[in-house]
Amino acid sequence: MKVAGVYSFNNGEEAVSKQYPDLYQEIKEVISSVDASQCKTKISEEKTMPGQLLYSPVSLNNCFKNNLYPRGWQSIKVSCDYPTSYYTKDYNPKN
Repeated sequence: MKVAGVYSFNNGEEAVSKQYPDLYQEIKEVISSVDASQCKTKISEEKTMPGQLLYSPVSLNNCFKNNLYPRGWQSIKVSCDYPTSYYTKDYNPKN
């Protein structure tokens, strides 16, 4: 794969590349090592493009995991509490 575009929210890319240059380089190496063409395994069921071959998100995630985990990376789940002040009055969030 290759990076085709970058959106750096609040100069996040610059901050990460300065504070963690080794990790930033490692991420770029992993992205370039993933062969996305092998992840084009999902068959579309949409009306507008039935039967077309699409990229499988599950397959792409597995490719990244297979390249990151041997380098010592791991998945971490972080719980998030989102503010409820933006909900509409007719929405009842799950607890």
